[in-house]
Order: sequence, then structure tokens, then C-alpha cells
Amino acid sequence: MKVEAVVLAGALNDGKLGQVSTAKYEALIPISDRPMVSYVVDALRGAACVERTVVVGPRELAPVLDGTAGVAWVESRGSMVENIKVGIDHSKPVGPVLLVTSDIPLITPEAIDDFVRRCGETAADIYYPIVRRETNERAYPGVKRTYVRLKDGVFTGGNLALIEPEVVPACEVMIERAVSMRKKPLKLSRMLGFKFIFKLLFNRLTLAEIEDRVQRILGFRGVGVESPYPEVGIDVDKPEDLALVEKVLRRP
Repeated sequence: MKVEAVVLAGALNDGKLGQVSTAKYEALIPISDRPMVSYVVDALRGAACVERTVVVGPRELAPVLDGTAGVAWVESRGSMVENIKVGIDHSKPVGPVLLVTSDIPLITPEAIDDFVRRCGETAADIYYPIVRRETNERAYPGVKRTYVRLKDGVFTGGNLALIEPEVVPACEVMIERAVSMRKKPLKLSRMLGFKFIFKLLFNRLTLAEIEDRVQRILGFRGVGVESPYPEVGIDVDKPEDLALVEKVLRRP
């Protein structure tokens, strides 16, 4: 499967990372003298499944990407959903779009190709990567992620998704709500109903139940795709995350 990729790179550096970097935007925070977004762009360029990449971000990103083959820049606007729409409009995909955030500098071409390949094994409208806690901790001992304990296992989510373009305008409000609560599993479960909160609290909720409920709410089929690559979910949003990726990327 070949896909168009959209990188979301418009987030201001106004959170905890502001304590360790003066960069105005998270995508431009330097890691080993390179802006964080460049690692993500390089991984997408190296992935066999990616045809082209559109980076949606501030004007300050344009010089960073200028002349990079297969990569276009378009100026970001407002919310994440608005920027997704801008990126999709610019890329004009004929099939599903791979959405990627700019804050996962450990992502690799192999991880991207593996995720898209696994998506091709199931018919759905929205594909979201999940990683088991033991997979994360085996590769990155002590790494702190937000986990959800399901009957199937303990998982964290990734920072990319493969979606059919028509999903975005049809589910704009729900996507905005889910994004705002992405690191708060209990609040997310409230979108699914009381029964799901109860099951989540008692570790009885299954991935299949979540997928079925999401389809009933959105009218589109969404599936969780287990990835053996923890790099899809190692995002940088705290100083300790930045220290981790700097250490990893400096390894010979």
C-alpha cells in the first residue's frame, strides 16, 4: 500500500519543554543540532510506503524543509483538525492518509512501513497503532507513557494514524474531543458510555468492544493495530522525554 503522509508540526512550545528550549515551536526544538521535525521527515522519506509528505507548520519551518525532495510545506492555521484538513487538501490523496505528529523523532522507516503493512491486512476507515507496555519497557526501560489496562493487555497509543480522508470532516467534533483527552484514558472512556467506564476500571474492557463502540458513534470503522515498534509512541512532551531521545539518537 502506498500512502500520502501529513506531518502535524504547528504546536507552540508553551508547555513543559519551554523549561529546556527557547524554540518557539516544538517541531523546531533542536536535538543533536537538528530540529526535531527533521527526524520525522527523514523517516517518512525513507519509508517505502510513503509517496509524498506534506508538513503543516509555521513559516519558520519553510527554510528547514526547503529543497527536501518529496516534501512540501503548507502553513498551519489553528486546531489540529484544521491542520489535518489543510494537509489533506494540499496532498489531494486518492486513498488513505498517514497522519504523523512532529514530536516522535525516534520513528524509523521500518516502523512506518510495518504499521502501514499491518493496516492493509484489515478493512477499516481509521487505523491507530497501539504498543504493549512490555514492548516499550523492553526497548526503553523506565520510559513513562500513558497506559490503558484492557482485558487484552496493557497498551499505550502511538502518534500516527492512517485514515480515509472523508472521516475528518464527518467526525471533526469527536476528533477534537479525543485529541484533547488523548492522555486521559478515563475521560476518553466517558465518550463511550458508563458501561465502558465500569469495564475499564475493572480491567474487563476489550479492544474489540472499543472498536465496535467507536464504529457505532462515528459511523466509521476504527481498529487498533498492534505495533512491535515502541518508537511510534515515544513522543517528546516533557524534559525527560527530550533527554531520552537525545541519548538514543547520540548512540553510535
